[in-house]
Amino acid sequence: MQELDALLAHSGKLPALPRSVALLLAELAHAQPDLRRLNQHFGQDPVLAARLLALANGPAFQMARQVAGIPEALALASGQQLRTLVAATAVSTAAQAPSGVRLAQFAHYSQQTARLARALAGQLPQDQVAAYTVGLLHGLGELLLRLGMPEEMSAIDALVSPLDARRGLVEQQILGYSYAQVSARLAERWRLPMRIVEAMRYQNEPLAENAGEPLAAIVHLASWRMRAHLAKLDEKQMADSFPGDVGLLVGLDIDMVLQQDPFDWRGQPA
Repeated sequence: MQELDALLAHSGKLPALPRSVALLLAELAHAQPDLRRLNQHFGQDPVLAARLLALANGPAFQMARQVAGIPEALALASGQQLRTLVAATAVSTAAQAPSGVRLAQFAHYSQQTARLARALAGQLPQDQVAAYTVGLLHGLGELLLRLGMPEEMSAIDALVSPLDARRGLVEQQILGYSYAQVSARLAERWRLPMRIVEAMRYQNEPLAENAGEPLAAIVHLASWRMRAHLAKLDEKQMADSFPGDVGLLVGLDIDMVLQQDPFDWRGQPA
């Protein structure tokens, strides 16, 4: 789709959290950066993680198989490559922030969705590393839409908030596509594994005929849980809104999803 191709031209402007950039630059200034801390900092920011995975899956390494997770990508990249990547991200972070969304809240939402997706994948079992990656990157299309189509996004914001559970449906109705398809196109551009691309593409419709990737259902459930929390749904509202048909697809009911909450909700940014 030509409109989506035009959006991808803005992908180099995607901003990371200034705090994540600063922490990584400080760690990478050491003669021997701590891999555990690097993994932690990259794993907290969807834009930085995406650029790291794009580097690992790029022509510089020519891997026989595609890299799906942050730890493997860090094992491939040199300190200089990482410093260059983070410094370039710092430039885009300082240049422009997408309107209508708080980056700290978006990054927190993305990380917690990733953590829950990883926990759910471990129950099935599915690939937990890939599940974390899909959960962390699944909403990047929303940021890109805001960079490339700020007026259209502002109009949609008047109907539903950026992290409302209905957001994808409303975007689909108005634009003919949603952040899910944009995220998938980004993942394709970055040469991520096809199962991650497909999980992003079908994250809002995991029951679609062509949605054969269980990771799509996993991230759908994890995203539902996070968005339900942000909407401050009570027990009854959560029970009413739980996508039971999606849970049935992968054998997860609402109690199993809620019991897998691996984090302290009190840490959420305002």
